Amino acid sequence: MEKLKLDAVTKKLLKTVAELDGTPEGAFNVRVDGQCAGRRSSPNISITPKTEGSGIDVRISDGTKGETCHIPVVVKNALFDRVLNDFFVGEGCSVTIVAGCGIHNDGAEPAGHDGAHRFFIGKNSSVKYIEKHYGAGEGAGVKIFNPETRIELADGAVLEVETLQIGGVDSTRRVTYAQVGASAKLFVREKLMTGGAEYARTEFTVDLDGAGAAADVVSRSVAKGESSQEFFASLRGNNACAGHSECDAIIMDSARVSAVPEILANHADARLVHEAAIGKIAGEQLVKLMSLGLTEKEAEQEIINGFLK
Repeated sequence: MEKLKLDAVTKKLLKTVAELDGTPEGAFNVRVDGQCAGRRSSPNISITPKTEGSGIDVRISDGTKGETCHIPVVVKNALFDRVLNDFFVGEGCSVTIVAGCGIHNDGAEPAGHDGAHRFFIGKNSSVKYIEKHYGAGEGAGVKIFNPETRIELADGAVLEVETLQIGGVDSTRRVTYAQVGASAKLFVREKLMTGGAEYARTEFTVDLDGAGAAADVVSRSVAKGESSQEFFASLRGNNACAGHSECDAIIMDSARVSAVPEILANHADARLVHEAAIGKIAGEQLVKLMSLGLTEKEAEQEIINGFLK
């Protein structure tokens, strides 16, 4: 399967979560309502369906550089799509993996996606992983995302993770667990927005196992309406290592935000830091922007956009 034949709703969701206007170049796997809508491997990136259960195996050959693999998911019906994807990245690679899921629900029943991704990243490889979540539709049925990510970084490997929840998600629990080898590095940048009665929980657990391992986990979020957010980060220094976690949140209306840090040093040369800041938009920021001709609502949106940039 190569050529994608998609309806207008699917195309719009793929554009939103994966910036796709049509069939992507290179390796890809597009999943729609629990089924493969299109798949292609490249000479260096092999994508095959699992022989048992739902999901794919992505195998990236040693030394692969400059390639991008797209694996977005779309749900348009009242179903819960559950999938397990495994990524086996060889040594000395430099690649980008674009995931993301969009749910369009016009019905009264709930719709959801529970996606589990496991990354096994070889020595001295560099991977950028981008994941966006988005909910749309006029129905009363809720949109639910429960992504789980498990990461194993071999010696000298680098993984950059960008996660973005752009709106319309009624409930999400986002769980990430990472094991970081010697001189390996993990960078995480989470951006999250909730409104209405939406609920979001993020959990990061990072084991810094190798000498010289490092992790930098940063979450920026905005909570509006009566929404609720929970952030939990645990950094465990098991060797001479460096770890930093940070939660910055803007709270508005009657929303609620909590941040729970945990840093555990199991080695005398482990250096671990956590920062957290939760607060409302400063009045002087609004006044400054409104003096330039913006309404209060426009000024708030400008501040939020800059905060989540």
